[in-house]
Amino acid sequence: MKEIKIATSAIRYTDISELSEVDRMLMDKAIIARGNAYAPYSNFHVGAALLLANGEIVLGNNQESAAYPSGMCAERVAIWNAGATFPGVHIDALAISASSTKTVVNRAVGPCGACRQTLSEFEVNQKKAFPVLFMGAVGEVIKTPSLGSLLPFSFDSSYL
Repeated sequence: MKEIKIATSAIRYTDISELSEVDRMLMDKAIIARGNAYAPYSNFHVGAALLLANGEIVLGNNQESAAYPSGMCAERVAIWNAGATFPGVHIDALAISASSTKTVVNRAVGPCGACRQTLSEFEVNQKKAFPVLFMGAVGEVIKTPSLGSLLPFSFDSSYL
């Protein structure tokens, strides 16, 4: 038996003003997308913005349904929108922002497990890591160098 230790790294910014111009612009787009989320049941609004290698920015936001489990997260809406609109174009970065109408979300909110799996597949397939930035409505922003740093030991098509 041998223990495997996994280490990951991230940068914590106190707030959005500390981001680079490009990262701040991308997070601003995620905040705008968050404002258009359809979340009448959870009251938890999430926006995502993908910067593509061709310079396009693709947005997504969470979309809920009264048949609660059939809603969709912002990150997967954005990534599938990018795949449908710009097939084969690599992702250069992802920004995510979350808010609630019930409480102030002042901690960074990372992608859920299902979104991490989906995003990981895109990162693995393009053979190029992309940074992931995430925040709540206000306060800190976390930036990871890749989706792989959020999902070690991911499952991908190489196992099939």
